[in-house]
Amino acid sequence: MDTFIKLPYGGPGAGFRVSELVSHIRSTGRDYIIQGGQNATLAKHTKPNSLDVWLRTRFATNPDIRQTAKAVMKALEATGRFQVVRGLRCPESGRLVNGLRLLDPPR
Repeated sequence: MDTFIKLPYGGPGAGFRVSELVSHIRSTGRDYIIQGGQNATLAKHTKPNSLDVWLRTRFATNPDIRQTAKAVMKALEATGRFQVVRGLRCPESGRLVNGLRLLDPPR
């Protein structure tokens, strides 16, 4: 089933299908995506390869509002296709950060 995840701060009807995120993660060559939530405008966001930026630029009415709310992370984990993980390597800074690991095998 291709679950629809609502974005509580994305605007009316804002959200995305899990398959879209799975495809995006696979396209990066990694099996994870960092959460990267920042309370900053999109122009000042420092993690362009994060879930937060991906959600803001594709699904949110206002891209200057943080989208990686706890509810979004919990909903993604509840699908059984992701695991919330600490200690994933940030593609920008190289630091260990929080994010989602894709549990589906590569296709």
